[in-house]
Amino acid sequence: MSGIVLMSDRRVAAIALQECGENLVDVRVHGVRADDRRHDEAGAYAHVRQGVLTRLLHARSLLPTGVRLLFIEGYRPLALQRRYFEEYSGRLARAHPDWQAAELREAAGRFVSPPEIAPHSAGAAVDVTLIDHAGRELDMGTRVNADPEESNGACYTDAPGLSTRARTNRATLKAVLSAAGLVNYPTEWWHWSFGDRYWALQTRQPAACYGPVEPP
Repeated sequence: MSGIVLMSDRRVAAIALQECGENLVDVRVHGVRADDRRHDEAGAYAHVRQGVLTRLLHARSLLPTGVRLLFIEGYRPLALQRRYFEEYSGRLARAHPDWQAAELREAAGRFVSPPEIAPHSAGAAVDVTLIDHAGRELDMGTRVNADPEESNGACYTDAPGLSTRARTNRATLKAVLSAAGLVNYPTEWWHWSFGDRYWALQTRQPAACYGPVEPP
């Protein structure tokens, strides 16, 4: 994890928040193809802030012919984020009974954001992958949401040992989303955000413009 700033890093939580009040919008209404693996009854998963959607649409326009963007998850209610964090922390605690609370929080932050600063709960993050013209997911080296234990670290965006195809596909995803102004969480190749505290730290902005928001 050398050189990687984790979500659990104090520098992330220390970033100021200047909430801009931008609405959550449904990406499906704007023609973004959304997978249903994270579907919830209210359709919250398909929502993001307007600024995120604008950048996502721009990224989509930059993709090479025959390659498309598949949206997996955007907004995540705070209660659900808290549950994910506690469940993953619990798994780590059972696997490493000798770890102290600070160690558990740092390790959990590789894969699940602490609830109080979670980009998904601000409507600021998207989990995405690439598909071909027939809707088949491209080889990205791991499945979306493969944790570090399951993937033996291959979920890290710049993980070594990937196939040439997976490395090329990740590079394509990285190129278009970075060009559109989103930042990647380096332990999860599929996770990109804009406007949240992590984005602000990585882009040296004085404050985040999106904080935790109520469900749509």
